[in-house]
Amino acid sequence: MSGTQTTYNDKVVRQFAVMTVIWGIVGMLVGVIIAAQLVWPELNIGPWLHFGRLRPLHTNAVIFAFGGCALFATSYWVVQRTCHTRLWGGPLIPFTFWGWQLIILLAAVTLPLGITTGKEYAELEWPIDILITLVWVAYAVVFFGTIAVRKVSHIYVANWFFGAFIIAVALLHLGNSAEMPVSLTKSYSMYSGVQDAMVQWWYGHNAVGFFLTAGFLGMMYYFVPKQAGRPVYSYRLSVVHFWALIFTYMWAGPHHLHYTALPDWTQSIGMVFSLILLAPSWGGMINGIMTLSGAWHKLRDDPILKFLITSLSFYGMSTFEGPMMSIKTVNALSHYTDWTVGHVHSGALGWVAMVSIGSIYYLLPKLFGKTEMYSTKLVTTHFWIATIGTVLYIASMWIAGVMQGLMWRAVNADGTLAYSFVESVKGSYPFWAIRVLGGALFLTGMLIMAYNMFKTIAGGKTVDVPVVAPAGHHA
Repeated sequence: MSGTQTTYNDKVVRQFAVMTVIWGIVGMLVGVIIAAQLVWPELNIGPWLHFGRLRPLHTNAVIFAFGGCALFATSYWVVQRTCHTRLWGGPLIPFTFWGWQLIILLAAVTLPLGITTGKEYAELEWPIDILITLVWVAYAVVFFGTIAVRKVSHIYVANWFFGAFIIAVALLHLGNSAEMPVSLTKSYSMYSGVQDAMVQWWYGHNAVGFFLTAGFLGMMYYFVPKQAGRPVYSYRLSVVHFWALIFTYMWAGPHHLHYTALPDWTQSIGMVFSLILLAPSWGGMINGIMTLSGAWHKLRDDPILKFLITSLSFYGMSTFEGPMMSIKTVNALSHYTDWTVGHVHSGALGWVAMVSIGSIYYLLPKLFGKTEMYSTKLVTTHFWIATIGTVLYIASMWIAGVMQGLMWRAVNADGTLAYSFVESVKGSYPFWAIRVLGGALFLTGMLIMAYNMFKTIAGGKTVDVPVVAPAGHHA
């Protein structure tokens, strides 16, 4: 074996791990600002910094900058350790890091300027779409190339989830971003009318299903057993979980289009598959939580495990809520209300952010040659602030959402509407203020994490870790 191949490539993992925290702060800060704009409208400044321009910046920053960097960092770490080999791909590896950062910066410039396709989670215009494609292909080559040169025959289940996420996101991005450029900053979708909406929500819901679920389940299947010091509860269940989830998620998108021009049968298929999705989702949650069998006492004083296990509880809750909201009669009440916003954030803050934070806390000391974070007490503080912030956020949105839905459909005896729209806005106002508080708490937790991270880095040193030869294998 050559000298260069005897250590893991952790440089790119370090880069992505640090940027996860930084982009988390940026994305969540924009979230707090737009939440505040709904409470104090005078905060909507000029053409570039009002709610309509900042809201897509917020969603892109938290999903693709924060979530994306977390996925790159963890997948690169996990694939090397489980394949017992160095990351494969040469110059493509740093290209995935710098290319992804460039995409994020371009989004931060173009979205406030109003350069947008107007498609949810796919707002970036065609030149940036091409760059995303190039970086993603490089990512796939690095990830699957590493699996191809693995030193063990078995491919651990976390890599199946990461692999499915990489392939599905490529498919979704290419399908939904098919567009006709008319200038450098403007393009029009190749689809029109209801077909455009159908393709958009096939993409939009699978951004949730693959970018925000499959990849993060890859994290769960590696970091929960590692931090608990226990084998995964049921390996057989993890394989069933994988195939059931991957097959079912693709078909759930039409539940975003109930009571629209989309044909009824298509809406019903979306609803049925969303309900079926409850089974694999809960199978995965139970598998993760039951991994703690015999190690429950570790939850008392291990804040990283607190993050990971709490994230699974939120995952279970939001994957119960989603299928319920896809039922047409429930959707008649919930659609267009803040209930949807609450549901999204129970998944985004409670599941995605918490499992990412727990995983990054696991990685940081190891990446910088330390045994643990600078302050375990601050990790515990972060956990409680983040949990309280999440609960305040989602509870306020549930109450506001159900209230909005009930007010909008209330009618007088003569059939006229009982409330004007502005009355529902007035009723929502106190809950929007609570949302600002919940978001501000979550952001405060991220600032604590950044302080803890930089203190850990300052006292540490980067070390090249030798590749561990698999049992029974001689390098």
